[in-house]
Amino acid sequence: MMKFLFSLVFMIPLCFMSSFWLNQFIWFVLVFLFFSCFAFSSLFVCISYELGVDLLSYMMIFLSFWICSLMLLASNKIYLAGSFTSYFLFIVLVLMISLFLAFGFMNLFLFYVFFEISLIPTLILIVGWGYQPERLQAGIYLLFYTLFASLPMMISLFFCYDHFNSLHYFFFVSEIDSLLIYLLMNFVFFVKIPMFFVHLWLPKAHVEAPVAGSMILAGIMLKLGGYGMARLMVVFMGLGVSINLIFIGLSLVGGFYVSLICLRQSDMKSLIAYSSVSHMGLVLSGVMTMNYWGLAGSLTMMVAHGLCSSGLFCLANISYERLGSRSLYINKGLINLIPSLSLFWFLLLSSNMAAPPSLNLLGEIALINSLMGFSSFSMLMLMLLSFFSAVYSLFLYSYSQHGMIYSGVYSFFPCSIREFLLLILHWLPLNLFVLSGEFFMLWI
Repeated sequence: MMKFLFSLVFMIPLCFMSSFWLNQFIWFVLVFLFFSCFAFSSLFVCISYELGVDLLSYMMIFLSFWICSLMLLASNKIYLAGSFTSYFLFIVLVLMISLFLAFGFMNLFLFYVFFEISLIPTLILIVGWGYQPERLQAGIYLLFYTLFASLPMMISLFFCYDHFNSLHYFFFVSEIDSLLIYLLMNFVFFVKIPMFFVHLWLPKAHVEAPVAGSMILAGIMLKLGGYGMARLMVVFMGLGVSINLIFIGLSLVGGFYVSLICLRQSDMKSLIAYSSVSHMGLVLSGVMTMNYWGLAGSLTMMVAHGLCSSGLFCLANISYERLGSRSLYINKGLINLIPSLSLFWFLLLSSNMAAPPSLNLLGEIALINSLMGFSSFSMLMLMLLSFFSAVYSLFLYSYSQHGMIYSGVYSFFPCSIREFLLLILHWLPLNLFVLSGEFFMLWI
C-alpha cells in the first residue's frame, strides 16, 4: 500500500511540470497497477505501516482512483481555458491522497483525520472552479454541515479508545451500549451519506461545483459515510437492534420524499443530486439492518451509484457546455441535436433506475431482501422508492431528449472522442462488474 502512497506523493511535481494529458495517462497507469492488490474477502491484505485493504476498502480506493482519472478526462474546459490547470491537478491529487489514506488506514482515528482533510480540497474545487457566485454559500454549507457533526465524533473516539484500549478495527470485538456514543459517532456519517433532514448541503454543493467537483462528491465523498458506518456497526450490534429502526424508517420515507422533489426540478444537475440522496438513503438503511444481505447490498450499491451518478453528471456537463444552460426548459429535443449522446443518456438513466444488467440492480435486490428480512413494513416504502426512481429517471430522459427544440439554441458542436471515452468508461464497469457479482456478495 505504501508504494501507491509514494506514487501519489511523487506525482506532485508532475502537476506543475508536465502536460495535463500526461498526468491523465499516469492516473490510468496507477488504476491498473492497483488491480494487482485485489482483496476479495473481509481479511486485510497488502498490509504495510497501518495501511491495508479488505474488499470494502479496496473497492472504495479503486473507485476513488477511477473517478479521479475520469475527472481529469471530463475537465477539458479547465485545460482549454487555462484556468490554473496546475493547481487544479494538484487539488485533485491532494484529494486522492486523503481519500486513499482514509479508506486505507486500519485505525479509526487516522480514518477520522483523513475523512476531515478530504473536505478541504473539495471545498477548494467548489469555490475555486465553480460556476455561479452562489458557490461560496454552497462551500460554506458543505463545510459547516460536516464540521458541526465531526467534533462530537472526535470526542466519542476518545471514549472508544478508553473502552477498547486501541482504535484498530481488529480490536472492535466487544459492544458499546451507550446511546449517546452511538449518536455522536454516527451523526457525522448521517450528514456525509447524507440522511434525509441533514441532506440540504448536497444539492447546493452539486449544482455549484464544476463537473470534477460533482463527480468526486457523487462518486466518493458520499461513500465515506457508508464506509464509516459499515466499519462501526459491529460495535453497536446490541443497541442497533432497538434503535436502528428509527433511522431506517426516516431514510426510506425521506428517500420517497426526495423522489417526489426530483419530479419538480428544472435543473438537470439538481435532479441528479437529489436522486443521489434517494439512493444513498437505501444504502444507509441496508447498513442499519446489520444483516449479511444489507452489508453486501450496500457495498454493491455504493460502487454502482458512484459510477452511475458520476456518469450522469458528466452528461449534464456535456449538455451545459453545448447549450450554456442546465435548465430542462432549454435542454429539450436533444435527440435531434446530439443523437449519439441520447444513447448514453438512455444507458446511464436505465442503470440509475436499476434496470438489468446494471450493478444497481444487484445492489437493489440485496437491499430489498435485507430490509424485507428486517421488517416487512418496509415493503410499502420500498415499492414507492423503486417506482419513483424509474419515474424521475424516465422524466429526465424524455424531457431532455424529446420535445420541441428551443429556438434560442443556436450554438452547437458535435461530441468528441474524449467525451465518448469518458461515458464508456463510466458505463462499461457499471455493467461488467455484475458478471463477477459474487465478489460483492460473498465477501464476509
